Amino acid sequence: MEEITVLVDSHCHLDKLDYEQLHTGIDDVLAKAKDRGVEYFLSVGVTLKSFPAMMEMIEPYSNVFASCGVHPLDIEEGFNFDQLKVFAQHDRVIAIGETGLDYHYQPELAGQQQEIFREHVRLAVELNKPLIIHTRMAREDTMRILREEGAEKCGGVLHCFTESLEMAQEAIELGFYISISGIVTFNKASELKNVVSSLPLERLLVETDSPYLAPIPYRGKQNQPAYVREVAQNIALLKGVSVEEVEKVTTNNFFNLFSRAER
Repeated sequence: MEEITVLVDSHCHLDKLDYEQLHTGIDDVLAKAKDRGVEYFLSVGVTLKSFPAMMEMIEPYSNVFASCGVHPLDIEEGFNFDQLKVFAQHDRVIAIGETGLDYHYQPELAGQQQEIFREHVRLAVELNKPLIIHTRMAREDTMRILREEGAEKCGGVLHCFTESLEMAQEAIELGFYISISGIVTFNKASELKNVVSSLPLERLLVETDSPYLAPIPYRGKQNQPAYVREVAQNIALLKGVSVEEVEKVTTNNFFNLFSRAER
């Protein structure tokens, strides 16, 4: 039997899974992940309204960490800096975000997105908790704001990366990591495959972004943390190393970045 080593799903939305459709609950989802060697999870917050319920859901599981933030596509649901700061100081919260800029879907809100993004970066620096960044069609503004607000002081990750190699290298120079999702398994993801091949494994994380973006061979289904193994397997093929090496290095990367997470 193939030896299975430890993986981390560095970005999932456990509170967004449709458990009724899956005919199961979070216990079973985490157990299936564990069966495939996925031992740790970062459940990422996207609104302040949904944060308390997410925390209640993951409270029994010490291997599930949390982040707190307002996704750029969710800013119209409400943003309150004081409330964000209170939530962000919870002991289980190891990161600030998901935050960032998305000009693909809501370019008309670019100014508001930038203002709220800056607030997240300032809080991350103040609390010394890493940032989880969503960026789409906003490369220059994303990197400019990170530099202007001193994001190198807290570090972070560009999650579900689909941008250029140049942006990835720019982020790494700022001390950030690059997180790879199931998109890397898609046949048309040639640019992302080139990014993965070109970047050092020591700066990569793996994620599902569950329940979104299920990798091949699960496309069309809800994504689950168990499927992060497919991401690791594809990275191993692209980089010409063993899956065990990808698991070892990306897991160490996770705990190096998110130093408040207990292994």
